[in-house]
Amino acid sequence: MALIRRRTVLPGFGLTFGITLTYLSLIVLLPLSALLVKASDMGWSGLLATVTEPRVVASLELSFLAALAAALINLVLGLALAWTLVRYRFPGRRLLDAAIDLPFALPTAVSGLALTAILAPTGWIGTYLEEIGVRAAFTRTGVVIALVFIGLPFMVRTAQPAIADLDRETEEAAASLGAGRWQTFRRVLLPALVPACVTGFTLAFARALGEYGSVVFISGNMPGKTEIASVLIIGKLEQYDYAGAAGIATVMLAVSLAMLITINLLQRWAGVRQREAGA
Repeated sequence: MALIRRRTVLPGFGLTFGITLTYLSLIVLLPLSALLVKASDMGWSGLLATVTEPRVVASLELSFLAALAAALINLVLGLALAWTLVRYRFPGRRLLDAAIDLPFALPTAVSGLALTAILAPTGWIGTYLEEIGVRAAFTRTGVVIALVFIGLPFMVRTAQPAIADLDRETEEAAASLGAGRWQTFRRVLLPALVPACVTGFTLAFARALGEYGSVVFISGNMPGKTEIASVLIIGKLEQYDYAGAAGIATVMLAVSLAMLITINLLQRWAGVRQREAGA
């Protein structure tokens, strides 16, 4: 019996895989390999000495903690905003929906300048914050606010399709069986939203971790206090300390990969649990 090949629009596997691998190598693998090679010039002792400097440790700590805090805030706010946009109809809904994508189109330096102007002690919002003893600009709080701003669209756009696919009849059935709103959300809705929430959280965290433009102005760049790792890397490049910049970037890359792998494993576990619950 002759083998009948299925005709597809795209080329065969060999050509498609070759193009994909070449593109991935040029865009991702080669730059990362060059980064690791540059960092290896210092040796293990030099790399350890660079990344354990107090200034470097403080910048890495701020970068990861601020990115994590911003991603957690976006997880809650983004899910609530996505739910509102999907489930309710109100005046200005389309305008609000379009404004969610503003951080995508707005240059990060512009958003950083705008946030600094608004949250500065003399700004529109900063003036009222100063009256209650809260300072946002040029502090770690300002860094988190900037990262929340640029990461919010990732959470909202990831959660919207998942919320739209929820079966309302299941919610009605849960209510008819006597389940309250919190029980319905926790036992019926949340398990179906976990994969999307984990994906949105991961995207927001990754985006915040490598942010530079929107943070460089509002942070104040005080070494050991409000200086993030991205700013420190740029500073070392300006001082022609390419090995030191590569060393810091390598640490960020390693920790980021570890966290992303962990989150993906959690997402896979949540998907398995969801399928088992559905079965």
